[in-house]
Amino acid sequence: MIKKPYIICSAIYIKNSKTDMSFLPKNIKNGWVIAGRRHHNCYCCLFSIKPDYRKNSVNIDDGFITSDDRFVNRKEAAKIAYEAGQIKDEAKCLVSEDLY
Repeated sequence: MIKKPYIICSAIYIKNSKTDMSFLPKNIKNGWVIAGRRHHNCYCCLFSIKPDYRKNSVNIDDGFITSDDRFVNRKEAAKIAYEAGQIKDEAKCLVSEDLY
């Protein structure tokens, strides 16, 4: 039986950074992905490590990590969460507070 994917946690994707890390979500080939309970946890981690990213935030996407190891944007996450029964109503985009 194939299970539908569901949302695990919040994440941010920093697109313009090079990395050779093998632990990125399977659909991300470069950059960084930082996961956390809420998006602000991800940003606090990022800004603690790289304070200069505050100036370059256009290169950062908010999203979520799925149970099948993908980074998805807020729009796709809303659809996944609804189909998985994690949220009761359909939404245009998901915010982490919707999950908890």
